[in-house]
Formats: sequence, C-alpha cells, structure tokens
Amino acid sequence: MMKNKTNTKLLGSRNEYVSLNDLIVRPIKSNEEERWNQLMSKHHYLGFNSLVGNSLKYVAILDGRWVALLGWSAAALNNQCRDQWIGWTREQQYQRLKYIANNTRFLILPDIHIKNLASKTLALNLKRLSNDWEDIYNHPLVLAETFVEDGRFEGTCYKAANWIALGKTKGYGKNGKDYYYHGNIKTILVYPLSKDARKLLSAEFLSPKLTGGRKALMDLNNVSIAGENGLLEHLSQISDPRKKRGIRHDLVSILAIAICACIAGARSYIAIAEWAADLSQEQLKLFNCRRKRMGKKTVYIPPSEPTIRRTLKSVDPDEVDTIIGNWLYEQYRKKKKTAQDEKEGIAVDGKTLRGSGTKDKKAVHLVSALVHNEKVVISQYEVEDKSNEITAFKPLIDNLDIEGKVVTADAMHAQRENAKYLKEEKQADYIFQIKGNQKTILEDIKAIEDGDFSP
Repeated sequence: MMKNKTNTKLLGSRNEYVSLNDLIVRPIKSNEEERWNQLMSKHHYLGFNSLVGNSLKYVAILDGRWVALLGWSAAALNNQCRDQWIGWTREQQYQRLKYIANNTRFLILPDIHIKNLASKTLALNLKRLSNDWEDIYNHPLVLAETFVEDGRFEGTCYKAANWIALGKTKGYGKNGKDYYYHGNIKTILVYPLSKDARKLLSAEFLSPKLTGGRKALMDLNNVSIAGENGLLEHLSQISDPRKKRGIRHDLVSILAIAICACIAGARSYIAIAEWAADLSQEQLKLFNCRRKRMGKKTVYIPPSEPTIRRTLKSVDPDEVDTIIGNWLYEQYRKKKKTAQDEKEGIAVDGKTLRGSGTKDKKAVHLVSALVHNEKVVISQYEVEDKSNEITAFKPLIDNLDIEGKVVTADAMHAQRENAKYLKEEKQADYIFQIKGNQKTILEDIKAIEDGDFSP
C-alpha cells in the first residue's frame, strides 16, 4: 500500500515506493572497495582506475540497496577561475590546496530512476565531507570543486545543491606532468563547506580553524602585527642585549616571529623555527626579516632555531612579558564592539605551572591577569609561593590601562590596600570573593542577606 505520494519515489523498476528521507550517504568500508571500484569502472562514462592524492569514496544507500557512488580526490593544481575567485597568492595556493577536494566521480547506478536522488545524495555527502576528511587526514576541508563536461551534462544536481559556477575550462587535460588539448570544455563549480571559505584560504596567516584551533591561542589574522600600535612597534621598545658584531637578524623580527608562533600553537624552540620556516616571502617581509640577494632577486630569510633560542634566552623576560601584555590588551580593546564588551572584566588568578618544578627547585607560580571570555593573558607576575600572591597584585596591574573596567579576584586579594589602589589609582571597579580571611566583612554580608544589617 502506497502512503504519502509526495514524499516517496519509485526505486528502479520495482513496483515499490521509498522515501528519500531514508537515504544514507556514508564512506565505503574496506571490504566494499573492490565492489565500488568495479561498479565505477563499468558504469561511469570515464571509467575508473584510481583517485588522485588524498581521497574518499562514498556510497548512497536506499532501502538497503546501493543507488549512487561518489569519489573525492585532491584538488586540481591549476584552476585559474577558482584561484581568482579565492584571491590567494601562488604560495598560499601550494600551502592550502589540501583544504579543497575535487568531486572527480559521481555515478547514479543503472536502473535507478529516482527524482531528486542526485541532488539529495550530493547534499548529504557535503554535510559530512569535511568531518570525514579530518578524521582520516587530520585537517578539515573548506571548499569542494568539480568539473561538469558541457554537452554531456547540465550540472542540474550541483545547481540544486547551490554550487557556484565560476567559468569554463580551456579544454586541456593532464597526463603525468604534460598538458594536452582534448577540446572537452567543462564548467567549473565550487561549493563552500565553510561560510568564510574564501577568507580562510586567502588570509595572511593560516586560521586556527584549519590547523586545529584548540592549540592556537588566537587567530593571527585578527591582531595587528605591523603598523601603528602593532606588535613590531611595541617590541621596538625592547633594548637589544646582543653584541653588535655578528648580528644578522633584527631583534624585533625574531621576537615577533617567536610570539606569533607561540600564539599559533608552537610550544618549543624547534616548533617556533619550523613555523618560521613555513612562512611565505610576504609574511617574512611583514616581520621585516633579513634580506639576502640571490641572483637577480631579493629573498627574505627566517631566523634559525639556534638564533631564536639564543635571542630569547638573552632578553629580559619581564620586559618582554610586559610588552606582550600591553599589545594583547590593545588587540582586545580594538575588538570591542558593544556596550556589553565595554563592561567585560579583568580576572586576577594564580596558578602553579605543572612540570616546572624539580628536586632542587620549586615549581613556578604565576599570578596572571586575563580578559574575561577571551581568556587572553595580558599580564603575569612570578612569585615564590602562593602566599606571595598578595604582594604581586599591584605589580601585576601597574602597567595596565584598566580605567572603567571591573577587576575580579579570589578571597586572597580581598585586601583594603588592593581595593583602594584600584579605585583611586587605576579608576577601576572590583569584585572580590569574601571568605573566612575577612571575618568582619563576611559577617556584614551575611547580615545583609538576613536583613539585619544597619550601617
């Protein structure tokens, strides 16, 4: 008995009706690959040998039956329409092409005649494609592309799935490293898997969304590095402790690269050097790196790991920390957009660094000031033990412009001197936690709650 005709479609030549709501699109299993390869080779007009580069194979299943196959592979190296649409440089293209996948095969199996099956299959595949890709290749996808041969197909299912037509190919194919003219003109289509795909692919720095955002402290594309009040300007205040003889790399350049590398997720000298080595010529120019003449052109050279290590060990860590804190706070203030942002507070908290202690040395204990919600540390101060957090309060705040802000702190910092300092010297407000260390105030608060308090 047929139910709800509007939501059911005929499957093949069988006198049955099934709903596209039951359609499943998933990656094939290892024991299904031979079957997938054989069906694609036999029924696709291009045949099938293999997929190029990183790849994924999918199957669409309806009512327990294979109805469609899809194959995804590495993106095309040369795609002028796509590259112009993205707006990235040639260096960015080589570095970020892996975030694009090419739908090189799409096959509706023979005897399957189901209206809207192709567009539904494609839509379901696109929803999960990036996550599946990341599970296997450890990075997401932000853009899908495909080529539809004119005269043979109209690309209806892609248009129905909101793909964007960018232009036409010139009728060339590639065989190994050589290009040849075959005359088959194709329409180039792309589909953003992320709403800001173009921005992510053409941004000056690789976004944490593409590198594993949990490791990065913030997106370097959202902070000021060069120009007025940028990182380079702030770092120019630091005196260079190195002997002038033999200096090849500017101090500001080394420090800026090290800071940005740490923000991007680097956690060692080697990781910082590797991050620097991956920078493009434009990025190295931004950091004002050392220039070297090579033939007829000038290239920018990143600092090596030994240079980074020696330089970071030679500078005054407190001076650098203060500079970085001020710069980070400037970035936070620029980011404010609403009145609610204006009210956001500064939290003061102390933490012992795990793994920093040895048999002969106590673990490092830091008191930090960080911006609420953003969780960005804008100042920190090392103390010998937890009891000295009280004396660290003023030095921690001294260099910060917190006028009109609200400073929050735990009971340890609920001191009259701290409250007076914030109100009178810093023109800031405060919220302190009150516990048994301030018995009189605690009793007054309890009295207010009981309604028995009288000033």
